[in-house]
Amino acid sequence: MDNTVLGILKLRIKRGIDLAIRDARASDPYVVVKMGDQHMKTRVIKNNCNPTWNEEMTLFVKDVQTPVHLTVYDKDTFTVDDKMGEAEIDFKPFLKCKKMEMKNLPNGCALKRIQPSRTNCLSEESSCIWKDGDVIQEMILRLKNVEKGELVVEIEWVDVIGFRGLSHVKL
Repeated sequence: MDNTVLGILKLRIKRGIDLAIRDARASDPYVVVKMGDQHMKTRVIKNNCNPTWNEEMTLFVKDVQTPVHLTVYDKDTFTVDDKMGEAEIDFKPFLKCKKMEMKNLPNGCALKRIQPSRTNCLSEESSCIWKDGDVIQEMILRLKNVEKGELVVEIEWVDVIGFRGLSHVKL
């Protein structure tokens, strides 16, 4: 196993809300995810400014200071794809919740509320929630550098035997 990896961050790109129009009447959006040297992307949803992807991606976390960067693009056939906004996920508040090591809570129990601020892309309050024996965080991210649009995403941490884990990480 790779002893530089702390664990795995599961990222679910759920959907887009009121994304910017970049073609005649709609857009053909997809999301590019970058974290350090890792790059992934969702499938393209044709003619839809409120797309539903419901795609899960796995990111190997080596440094909790490295944010997850999301960029939404409009797929074009004959020209360069148009940028439709971007957002970053700072998952340190989520990891603080995860490190609390709660046990046997009822599903839906909120462990921590995270408020929108200048230091995050949240468009509204987000909560770390207990779900099926683990902590998840669903959030609505306001896209930057664009006139409108939001992304709904969810994160979950996975400890893997052989990886370093969060126990010695200072947040």
